[in-house]
Amino acid sequence: MTTDARIQLVRDATFVRLTTDGAITGSRGSAPDGLYVQDARHLSRWQLTVDGTDPVALVPAEAEAETDDTAACVLTPEGTRDHPPAYTVFRRQSVGADTFTEHLSLVSNRPDAVSAHVELTVDADFADLFELRADGRRYGKPGAEHEIRATADGVRLSYRREDWHAETEVVCRPAPDTVTTARSGTRATARTLSWLVPLAAHGSAELRLTVHARPHGRPPRTAPAERAAGQRTSVEVEGTDDLSLACERGLADIDLLTIPATGVDGEDVHVPAAGIPWFLTLFGRDSLLTSYFLLPYRPETAAAVLSALAATQGERHDAFSGEQPGRIVHETRHGELAHFRQVPYGRYFGAVDATPLFLVLLHAHHETTGDPALAKRLETHARRAVDWMLTDGGLEQHGYLVYSSDPNGLVNQNWKDSAGAICFSDGTQAEGPIAVSEAQGYAYDALLRTAELADGVWGDGAYAGRLRETAARLRERFAADFWMAEADFPALALDGAGRQVDALASDAGHLLWSGILDPQRARRVGRRLLEPDFFSGWAVRTLAAGQRPYHPLSYHRGSAWPHDNAVIALGLARQGLTQELRTLAEGLVTAAARHAYRLPEVLAGYDRSATAGPVPYPHSCSPQAWAAATPLALRTALDRS
Repeated sequence: MTTDARIQLVRDATFVRLTTDGAITGSRGSAPDGLYVQDARHLSRWQLTVDGTDPVALVPAEAEAETDDTAACVLTPEGTRDHPPAYTVFRRQSVGADTFTEHLSLVSNRPDAVSAHVELTVDADFADLFELRADGRRYGKPGAEHEIRATADGVRLSYRREDWHAETEVVCRPAPDTVTTARSGTRATARTLSWLVPLAAHGSAELRLTVHARPHGRPPRTAPAERAAGQRTSVEVEGTDDLSLACERGLADIDLLTIPATGVDGEDVHVPAAGIPWFLTLFGRDSLLTSYFLLPYRPETAAAVLSALAATQGERHDAFSGEQPGRIVHETRHGELAHFRQVPYGRYFGAVDATPLFLVLLHAHHETTGDPALAKRLETHARRAVDWMLTDGGLEQHGYLVYSSDPNGLVNQNWKDSAGAICFSDGTQAEGPIAVSEAQGYAYDALLRTAELADGVWGDGAYAGRLRETAARLRERFAADFWMAEADFPALALDGAGRQVDALASDAGHLLWSGILDPQRARRVGRRLLEPDFFSGWAVRTLAAGQRPYHPLSYHRGSAWPHDNAVIALGLARQGLTQELRTLAEGLVTAAARHAYRLPEVLAGYDRSATAGPVPYPHSCSPQAWAAATPLALRTALDRS
């Protein structure tokens, strides 16, 4: 479920968003409905009428908690107390690999035979997700053609633009009696499928409808049942306490969000997508941190993510997409607009932190499993990632990993990537090249971890020595340039002029995890993050309250993110701040329990004393991968404390 009262079903890289009576209306904006595969809407209308009227929901649709891929509702034609409805419609809908299915059961409530006139209006606009977002921008599609034709058992809708071709087929059992052009008020391609359904006295009849989405460039798929079962054979999380239940829910959500990808040697791998509705795709930073949180429980997820990201590692310089040799991708997209380079996100590299996090995870996988095979296999990719940090990443020229605003993409390229997120205490956005604090910590950790691989796996002690020297110089510079003596706290960033970006922000907590701060400063920062202006009682806010830019409903300037807090928790454990860790974990676990043990992507920054439960952020993704993995990170942190 989501905060806009629509039903959301997901499974095997396919998701559908429905109204509470099971319809698709073709809405646009911040949370549009429809059936989605590979960034395209394969159903934009799915509206049922019975005897010419919209049936009323007696029991609104609700996703089944055990699976999240199936929903059911109960509908009736309108009736009165003296003339109750002649029949009831039991509607059950589910989603799977490139497929949406519906089972309609019509049950007569009358002692004599009746016939129900059932109509279903269907359409597919094949809109790209980027078209549907709320910014109102329109994209040209020269030569685009829509086609629709009736088949023996339903209807087939297709879309073609140059070499791009996508298709949706609706298969009905029994076949519709008629297929006609839909009434006015719909798109020209909309069709109405009609059945005259005879019902015996107190009898029933069934309609079974299957929608097959055929996205561009991919053959039909079946659900990867063996893969899903195999992932669940990893370390089990057992228990009935709230943390264990949140871990169990989180692992189930990771299964929901798992999508196919291609590994470095062309092999099929399965990786966690970032989240729905907007991010059912491979994201570098999100997938890396999610895999790190899961590492003690599902190390195979980290191996799959590392292989998939190595396969998409940058090879050339491309200003449009931000690609640079050795750089790790920020996100991949498979939609029409990416295909025609109308948006830069086909393979978009606008992340300053994905590359060091790739190195961190590669070493952590070896450290956790004791198996050097993956580190050996990806040695060349790891060395290229280090080269990127030194060159295009900025370590040699600027002394830090830096980024500048991308006119085609993201203003900010750390995890707080919304416009205005990297701000001074007066709310002014920093201008680049920007060096955000947490990315320097990741770089420091990545250099030291890669040095360990060079020593212990690759047999290159000289290279290891150079990496350690580079890390030591980075740590020394960071201590001098980022520490704000008056605030006794690290700056959020340095701007292009070298000025400290002085907003007090949660990014400082990541420095406890990476180890770039000396232990005394790290412990002071950890305690500071648990003071009331930072800690809401549920979680640490992205910005401390009381500052001019703070807003409890801002995406990155006052909200609280579970994954951000997971990194902070791991940092608190590393620094031996046991009481602070327990306080933070209690807040997050209680928040999860108030959300049916599913942590959303973002929580509003309101204080715990203000409401009975955490206030949801209005546009939060749920489920969302690194939020789903957060309880596992909390469990690891508590085990280490």
